[in-house]
Amino acid sequence: MSSALAILSFLNKCNNVDALCRIHAQIITNGYFTIPTISNKLLNSYALFDSPLSCQVLFHQIKNPLTAHWNSIIKSFSQGPNALRAIQYYNHMVFHASSHPDSITFSFVLKACEKMKASSKCEEIHGSIIRSGFGLDSVVCTCLIRLYAAYGGLDSMRKVFDEMPVRDLVTWNSMISCYNQQGLHYNTLKLFDEMKSVGVGFDGFSLVSLLSACAHVGGLNIGVKLHDLGIEKGLMDNVFVGNALIDMYAKCGSLSKAVCVFNGMKNRDVFSWNSIIVGHGVHGFGDKAISFFKKMLNAGVRPDSVTFLGLLCGCSHQGLLDEGVTCFDLISSKFGLKPDVKHYGCMVDLFGRVGKLNEALKVIENSAFSDSIILWRTFLASCKIHRDIRNGEKAMGKLNEFGTLNAGDYVLLARIYADARDLQGVVRMRKTIKYQGLMTAPSGSWIEIDEEIHKFVVNDRSHLDSEEIYKKLEEMVNEATIVGYVRALMNAEFDSSHIEKLALALGLLRTAAGVCVRIVNNLRVCNDCHSFIKCVSKAYDREIVVRDRVRFHHFTNGLCSCKEFW
Repeated sequence: MSSALAILSFLNKCNNVDALCRIHAQIITNGYFTIPTISNKLLNSYALFDSPLSCQVLFHQIKNPLTAHWNSIIKSFSQGPNALRAIQYYNHMVFHASSHPDSITFSFVLKACEKMKASSKCEEIHGSIIRSGFGLDSVVCTCLIRLYAAYGGLDSMRKVFDEMPVRDLVTWNSMISCYNQQGLHYNTLKLFDEMKSVGVGFDGFSLVSLLSACAHVGGLNIGVKLHDLGIEKGLMDNVFVGNALIDMYAKCGSLSKAVCVFNGMKNRDVFSWNSIIVGHGVHGFGDKAISFFKKMLNAGVRPDSVTFLGLLCGCSHQGLLDEGVTCFDLISSKFGLKPDVKHYGCMVDLFGRVGKLNEALKVIENSAFSDSIILWRTFLASCKIHRDIRNGEKAMGKLNEFGTLNAGDYVLLARIYADARDLQGVVRMRKTIKYQGLMTAPSGSWIEIDEEIHKFVVNDRSHLDSEEIYKKLEEMVNEATIVGYVRALMNAEFDSSHIEKLALALGLLRTAAGVCVRIVNNLRVCNDCHSFIKCVSKAYDREIVVRDRVRFHHFTNGLCSCKEFW
């Protein structure tokens, strides 16, 4: 073996910076730096050890850098915090160097653009890619897909994808991930249908992303099918798949199946325990969340901040005041963690739900987050539960002081006035919303029927079965009225046009008697819909599960698991 080959062998085996520096010295001493393969391998090695400045010094010692050298320096900066330097080196290469970019160059400069969210540069580079003949390269196109998604260029992203002659699983997975990151979970599931139609397989990464989409839209039946496919594919030993399944089942309202998956996992990490604890917490089963927490400690797994969010959420929803206070104290006293604003928000919610509004105020005022809009909005919601106008107005005053009032805050105070039969207060809030031109967050409800996700928005008549749905809704109102439903007229104008009712009507139309109806709503369920769904569950003898922005509601025989506190 020649000395040059020996140097290359040493570089390949090098696993620390100190050893690399010694090899570097040998390269200089023996005059090997002028050999392109060695100089480029040395550049790559420094990049591997996250030493972009060393790469930069080394690069500028090369008289006529080849494309491979440019790729190494661009790669080094594209992977670090100073991604702009990667783009600058690319510019210098294009405009001043004799070497030309190749697919590797474009891949790394696109990654740098993704970090910088450089949309205009992306389009410029895309043009260069096409002119250079790399417009159909699968690796380059996959990087383009990720980059367009990073700054919201979804039409361009889809166009790149559609024009690719060959799309491997990495490309499909990138599309799935990009849709998920943009919150387009319905598109994610539609893309999986396309994958099946063209015979593309899937792996653990695909499955995790698809299960995440199911979790967000409440696609339980699709999730069950994916679970079956995961078993067939032999992916159930993958801890990430197991965690995604627990999360999906919990968020789709099937806690029993989440527990089955958890119990069947051979290996569990902190995310596995967090998923099952948070799952029970958002369903309002604080006592069971605490039980799993104790098992977690017995298993020798150290909890993190997410663990305690799940515990505090469960204690709040179940009204477990003493247990919640104990859990909060454990965060710092036993595990040395620092409670953040979300933990304090849970404590405000916990005291507020049980009617201890003065204690909730003390939590806010004595915390490091006394100016947090999260805490004051949480307190405002507690005032709504207990129809406390005085404290509600105090919370609104604080939010106004911070300059953060939005339409949702006025709606919440209007509902407090409505519950207290203060019509003048309701009118004031209505006028304020109107004159300030405030807009409430767009509401949406989803329901899965036969593995198809149906979405409803305000005043929605776009559904193919719209006429049948509204006719069924009329029937439901009549049946619910017989068992005690009375429409909340005073605050109806502030409700979300009752889109949950439309989803529920479709659910009753398209599912067999006795089958549980599951609905996902992106906003907090309003008083009127809550009352209505309770009565529908009794009139039609159905279990109805609604996941809103805050928690799960399990309606059975005219009762709700939230016990009127949400």
